[in-house]
Amino acid sequence: MTETTRDTRLFQTFATLADTLVDDYDVVELLQVLVDACRDILGATAAGILIADETGELELIASTSEASRIVEIMQLGAQAGPCIECFRSRRAVSVPAIAESPERWEQFRAGALAQGFASAEALPLRLRENTIGTLNLLNASEGRMREEDVVAAQAFADVATIGILHERSVRRTEVLAEQLRFALDSRIIIEQAKGVVSFTRDVPVDEAFGIIRAYARRHRLTLSSVAARLVRRELSIEDD
Repeated sequence: MTETTRDTRLFQTFATLADTLVDDYDVVELLQVLVDACRDILGATAAGILIADETGELELIASTSEASRIVEIMQLGAQAGPCIECFRSRRAVSVPAIAESPERWEQFRAGALAQGFASAEALPLRLRENTIGTLNLLNASEGRMREEDVVAAQAFADVATIGILHERSVRRTEVLAEQLRFALDSRIIIEQAKGVVSFTRDVPVDEAFGIIRAYARRHRLTLSSVAARLVRRELSIEDD
């Protein structure tokens, strides 16, 4: 990808993120656009986003692959890893060599290496003193990502954070908690729908998610609503 093409795609992504921030926007779709951009434009092998619920516990909301989803879930289970440290410290955490990561991250290290990842960057979703989650970039090769790519990823994260924390005016705490709770609940339903489509169409889980997302976009529906209908067996997209 040439620098001109890369810059154009960066601008397009920011425009897409801005367009997504309308009334009744789908938080899951917003964050999926973000992680896809980190993979497709910034060169990360995979990316994922963790968001804190109303109790402050992190949960996985968006990921670019099943492999990255597994790594994120292992970090959550162990409560240890770069994304956990990033969220707690509210600072970026760079892991240029996962194989040499601290012993306290043993489960993360083993899981990441098993899934083919060799380095990681964790960036906070933060606005001033309010940190609501982390953006996690995983790479198949060792070494730090290019500084300009890390800066761009943080900018994506900042835009998404503003979108979640603000609508037309500063959001009240209970409204934010409700929105995040809805996003977390939606992700559970989406995971179930991925299983349904994976089984009925005999395709990998990653491909199943792409099918669901493409259907939602074609029919101008939200991911959450399509997933819910699939889980309730009210919709079949086998022949769509």
